[in-house]
Amino acid sequence: MALTTLLKNSTQIRILLHHIYEIHKGLRNLVLLTLKSSEQSHVVQILTEREIAFHVQPSTDRLINIFFGQKACVDIIKSFGIKKLSLLTPEQDFMLGTMLGYCQMQQCDRYIKKTKKLNAEISDVA
Repeated sequence: MALTTLLKNSTQIRILLHHIYEIHKGLRNLVLLTLKSSEQSHVVQILTEREIAFHVQPSTDRLINIFFGQKACVDIIKSFGIKKLSLLTPEQDFMLGTMLGYCQMQQCDRYIKKTKKLNAEISDVA
């Protein structure tokens, strides 16, 4: 399918191309985009043609998460292993959030909450 046809039919592809623009301009180092599994081949083709590092991770039966951007960031995501985002350790969650450009203070607060919750769960088991 031609890119122009894809652009007409898919808001997600237009968003993808906008994020690619931001990566090339240095505004972002890493992007997380959730899209329909049916769009995976088109997205992979676009990222491969533009020589942008990426990692595809299943989300649900119909959705995928695709991380793309600077190779070092994508390599870190790959090192986490394939798992649901909700299963990331507090440290992995913090790293992901900061690489995606989320507010650092909110990430700090989120890390503290996740760490307290995890410690409480561990002490309940012991």
